[in-house]
Amino acid sequence: MSEVVRTVVVKSTPLSRKLFRVFVELEGMYRNMVEQLVLYAVRNGVTSFTKLKALKYKEMRSLYPQLPSHYVHTVCQDVSTRVKSFLKRRRRGLAKKDYPEVRRVSIWLDDHLWRMRSLTSIEIATHRDWVAIELEPHKRYWEYVNSGWRLAPGVRVRLDKRNRRLIIYLVFKRSSEAYKPRGFISVDVNENHAAVLVDGKVYLFETGFRDIVLGYYYRRRRVQEKYDKLYGVNCRVKRRILRRLKERRKKSDLRWKLANIVARAARERQYAIVLEELGEEPANEMINHVRDDQLRHRIYQASFKGVQKTVEEKAREYGVPVVYVDPRNTSRTCPVHSAEITYSNGSRVGRCSKGGELWHRDVVACYNLLLRVRLGDGSSAPSLGGFNLDGSPVPLGSTATHDPILITHEVWARWKSLDVMNKHELKRINI
Repeated sequence: MSEVVRTVVVKSTPLSRKLFRVFVELEGMYRNMVEQLVLYAVRNGVTSFTKLKALKYKEMRSLYPQLPSHYVHTVCQDVSTRVKSFLKRRRRGLAKKDYPEVRRVSIWLDDHLWRMRSLTSIEIATHRDWVAIELEPHKRYWEYVNSGWRLAPGVRVRLDKRNRRLIIYLVFKRSSEAYKPRGFISVDVNENHAAVLVDGKVYLFETGFRDIVLGYYYRRRRVQEKYDKLYGVNCRVKRRILRRLKERRKKSDLRWKLANIVARAARERQYAIVLEELGEEPANEMINHVRDDQLRHRIYQASFKGVQKTVEEKAREYGVPVVYVDPRNTSRTCPVHSAEITYSNGSRVGRCSKGGELWHRDVVACYNLLLRVRLGDGSSAPSLGGFNLDGSPVPLGSTATHDPILITHEVWARWKSLDVMNKHELKRINI
């Protein structure tokens, strides 16, 4: 039994100036407490929420007696997470300052500081008593409300001072239990593609991450060259322009859509998902011998680990079990003859040194992942034995799938499952 957590962002209706001033005052007091406790916690090395609350609760209550007492609890929780992150970065040598800088503040609320008034309104405890706030629910909010998700007790609130709104971060939870798998779907993630092996067919999803990374790389460089000379490195205009590029949002959208397709296909067939065990920071290992700055940047931004984490998160939501196996030499070993596959001139198509058949690099990786999990090699999955695969020396054997089915980004980003793909004409990469 596992618990899945999702955060849904909901905006409030525009507030009056008098009502919004109440939350501006509340944010000011909250920020002052955060700044004071951050300095104290870093100076004394306090990272525990309970210890920090025991040491500073009376002092904070005496400074802000008009606030409900539970704001001290939530401030200590907020500070604890900030200090832990800062000290971890400082141990790694990534922190440039002695103390963390408090830039943005979100007001943390526990179950004593807020409550649901209805499905479209909430109440928040402030220094001016309880205040009712009307929400503007959207499609995603109603989807979680009406599909069995329960609302968690803690939320966060951020002020939109330009539009005089509150931005509420609601947390939904749901418990799911993984089933016993009847088969496996193997997934191999690359820089610009993700290969998925389902029932003997390999679908090659074109993610386009490389084009996205390079496009934003050149845009950022042009913006930096222009504004660094005019206003300096830390100018506000440049930061505002870079925030509008939304590279992270586009890549995240593609990851979640791909994960949704894979998880749905596995749940419909009662299969488990097989992924490569890449380690903590796979990009660092890949760039050890790479000197090209652009290629190093592409590898860092390729989202190998990000795609896997998103697939795993979506699988937990659907109750799909996930198995990790050793990825060593999965694209270099023939799954039929266990011999080396040789690639020439940077081609993604190689030839088995023993059998002579041709293999696409992504196809052979998917088959090797499936073979390892079925044989119980490098995983906790039960051994189901091998699988039938024709290794005849012709490019396309009678039962082997040596070439993937290419699905372009424009096509799969609008679909919900692999069943829809079977009804459409797809591009096949012929060797």
